[in-house]
Amino acid sequence: MTQIDPITLEVVRCALVAHSDEMATALRRAAYNPMIFEVQDYCVGLVDTQGELIAQNLGGLPIFLADLGVSVADGIARYGIDGFEPGDAIVMNYPYVAGQHLNNVVVYTPIFVDGKVVAFPAVRAHWVDIGGSRIGFGSTATTDIYSEGLQLRSIKVMKAGKWDEDVLQIITDNIRIPESSMGDLRAAIAACRLGERRIAELAGRYGLDTVLACIAEMRNQSERLSRHAVSQMADGEYFASSWMDNDGQDLDKRITLGIKVVVAGEELTIDFSDINEQVKGPLNSGKSGGVAAARVAFKMLTLPTHPVDEGSFRNLHVVLPEGKLLNAKSPAALGQWSISLPTVVDTIIKALASALPEQVPAAHKGDMSGFTFHGIDEKTGARFVCLNINGGGWGGRPTGDGPSACVSVCQGDVRNIPIEIQEARYPLVFTRHELRADSGGAGLHRGGLGLEIDVEPQQAMFTNIANERTTCPPWGLQGGLPGAVNDTIVVQPGGEPKHIKKHTGLGLEAGSKVTFRTAGGGGWGNPLDRPIDEITEDVLDGFVSAEAARELYGVAISAAGEVDQAATLQLRSDVARR
Repeated sequence: MTQIDPITLEVVRCALVAHSDEMATALRRAAYNPMIFEVQDYCVGLVDTQGELIAQNLGGLPIFLADLGVSVADGIARYGIDGFEPGDAIVMNYPYVAGQHLNNVVVYTPIFVDGKVVAFPAVRAHWVDIGGSRIGFGSTATTDIYSEGLQLRSIKVMKAGKWDEDVLQIITDNIRIPESSMGDLRAAIAACRLGERRIAELAGRYGLDTVLACIAEMRNQSERLSRHAVSQMADGEYFASSWMDNDGQDLDKRITLGIKVVVAGEELTIDFSDINEQVKGPLNSGKSGGVAAARVAFKMLTLPTHPVDEGSFRNLHVVLPEGKLLNAKSPAALGQWSISLPTVVDTIIKALASALPEQVPAAHKGDMSGFTFHGIDEKTGARFVCLNINGGGWGGRPTGDGPSACVSVCQGDVRNIPIEIQEARYPLVFTRHELRADSGGAGLHRGGLGLEIDVEPQQAMFTNIANERTTCPPWGLQGGLPGAVNDTIVVQPGGEPKHIKKHTGLGLEAGSKVTFRTAGGGGWGNPLDRPIDEITEDVLDGFVSAEAARELYGVAISAAGEVDQAATLQLRSDVARR
């Protein structure tokens, strides 16, 4: 067995993460699609010849924690480890292995050292279109996978460094914006080629055996740390439940999420046996989607700042029967696969609130919240698709208020697209983008605020609206109150405002206005325990209205920020009785 010293181990560990980060930079700079180069809807990693994760870029989407490896493993099973050549490039989006909607395309290449495959750099990134009957975020109209686009299961688009023109022709003939998706494909391959060079250089510097020994020890260290973290939790069975509004098809039928967490010594099991069966609409995911949600929650509770590798999850066990919402069978639709996952993560965390009362926050906004505008540009005649991510509030924490205007726990470091870029590229004007007052749940530590965004189309176009969690607000903990729910208001020229929860392909006229109001986070702790000076500051900052301060916190504050002490004493007595 190759002996390694601690210094070499740490240098190799940091190099593997740095090489993943460098690949991500190459991808971002070369991509054609704002969802990649602005939003950063991707992850980049290194996978071994068993399909297990070695390292991942910092800031990669957390819900991609479970699918890079299984995607590569599928190709290894198909071709055999000896079935790859230098210069090969493979694409993969088959949803019942990868677990996600078809737009999230994995690209990977083999790394050869001394004539042998030793690892694979892999990229998963969101293509703006992959064909199918609908386009963009928020479509709840599909009911099977065949209507959602091209399925590409471990297909070699390059063989020994040469493009397979037949495969490229099939792809380009079946997507709406091939120049974008083909550009993103080339960017992903370029990132993987960079990864090939960097790992070959690392092996050349330290020797392949040393690098592999470092990878093995990295995983062992992660496992030891993870086991220690779980051992600090009280043994027992914990349960929590929540729900989604509906699947976009059966509008009166909730999607239930009952989750059990079992802590036994150093082992932790997340049991999804009581979640909803797979549904008709596109809110299903493949198995690795459910495993990813479990891994995100587990990582939050155990090693939130430790680099990601397969060893981090050796003591996590996931029970997920086939045919469930998070392990759907073909031909289930998966177009909105990620919508439930933030709520799944929150529910897992909620289950452990009694075991970890000083660690678990209240619920956050609990959805993936974004929008789509699409149509044909009247000035250029070109098809356009505007996609973006909207932030919302996170839950109040045992140590402070929840952050405002943040993306979901499953989205990591993704960003929204700057308004200037959206207005320059698409026939849209944004007239408001501000924090949504009174959206954070009241508490000793207030929930973070959602957003209020006004968008005015400058020509006829379409939008997809897919609000969720409108009947299951972000819950408070330890006496905190729930946050506000998502809401979308559409006003057509000359028409009345309409509150719309779900609508695929809603036609908009020039001069219409769409207002997106995103959810806030739940509050943590009794609102009456929040210091009056902090409530006053919230009112002066516009985070909390004077009316909400009176109703929820029992504090009478004037427009000038002065507290009426006598009125406050009476109000607090009234609130305490309620």
